[in-house]
Amino acid sequence: MKATFALLYCSLLINFAAAETPPEPETSWKYPPEMTGSRTEVYRKVGETKLNAYIFEPEGHSADDKRPAAVFFFGGGWRGGTPGQFLPHCRHLAGKGIVAISIDYRVKSRHGVIPQECVRDAKVAIRWVRANAARLGIDPDRIAAGGGSAGGHLAATTALLPGFEDGDNLEVSSAPNALLLYNPAVVMAPVEDHPGLLREEKFADISQRADGKPGEISPLQFIRKDLPPTIIFHGTNDTAVPYPTVQLFEKKMKAAGNRCELKTYEGQPHGFFNPGRGKGKPREEANRYYHQTLKELDTFLSSIGYIE
Repeated sequence: MKATFALLYCSLLINFAAAETPPEPETSWKYPPEMTGSRTEVYRKVGETKLNAYIFEPEGHSADDKRPAAVFFFGGGWRGGTPGQFLPHCRHLAGKGIVAISIDYRVKSRHGVIPQECVRDAKVAIRWVRANAARLGIDPDRIAAGGGSAGGHLAATTALLPGFEDGDNLEVSSAPNALLLYNPAVVMAPVEDHPGLLREEKFADISQRADGKPGEISPLQFIRKDLPPTIIFHGTNDTAVPYPTVQLFEKKMKAAGNRCELKTYEGQPHGFFNPGRGKGKPREEANRYYHQTLKELDTFLSSIGYIE
């Protein structure tokens, strides 16, 4: 009996450590990714390209369950990046009872695509999760979309943008039930009455990346009522995605009657939420904002009934 208890206790300690201790940054940013603790399924094929969904399941999970799901899209300016970015978040949320999925999608450096094609992949991913919910043990009405930077943009587009639907499961909605956004790019085109929101050269760069049509994939321009509850994490010293852009997004979301929480991190730069930030700092300090944002994420998910 004592031996059995000791084994169980050790197992619990190992599982807790795996959920709470993020991997080394070098592991999280590899491509192809090393997604320890996940299983892989192909959610989309485009020509010869197979796009993977890396699925992290709670302990004892089965197809008979109806668990909430969190689907993450990595950052990288629609040009690069890796699903490994959200490996630690997926492991953490699986430990909380959520089926967490990190998505690979096409990017310019590997597939020669523009952001519009990234949007299509993101919408296919959400539809795939919902269409396969019964098989995956997921509640089709509790699917959150999340991501960082360009990945945050993609998560937002699945909820806000009309169109860009192709591939399989077209009879199923691509709209998530919640949004988990980390320094997301939510303003892609000039906004009337806000001429200084982004520098002209920034708009020019976004326009060039989006084949001269950034307005059609700009989440801010498609805000309306009845959008899913949203949480945003953003630093005030973000130069890649300036803080005023998410301030305006939050303001317009609330004005339309939507729940939108902006968590502000004073003085923090782009990507501050990733573990291992702050080269040369002690591990605890380098992971400080990763843990802080994770705690706020848990509180938000608890408030919408995704975790206890």
